[in-house]
Amino acid sequence: MTTTKNTQQTPPGRLLRLAAVEGLTGLRKSTIYAGMANKPPTFPTPVRISARAVAWRESDVLAWIAARTDARPQGVAK
Repeated sequence: MTTTKNTQQTPPGRLLRLAAVEGLTGLRKSTIYAGMANKPPTFPTPVRISARAVAWRESDVLAWIAARTDARPQGVAK
């Protein structure tokens, strides 16, 4: 009897460039990079996609947004 592994993988997801990350989060470049520089980082770190370009995993940015909105104190206007 032979067993076969399920080789189907989930798709990697989209990579977002800085302008798209700014649009999703409402943050500007300086705030995004400052969050990445914190120890520990308070914003997702990007993936290098070429020698001079980086992008963020959409799933990481969306998870960061969800964590920020879930941590909002009760009684704050939406």
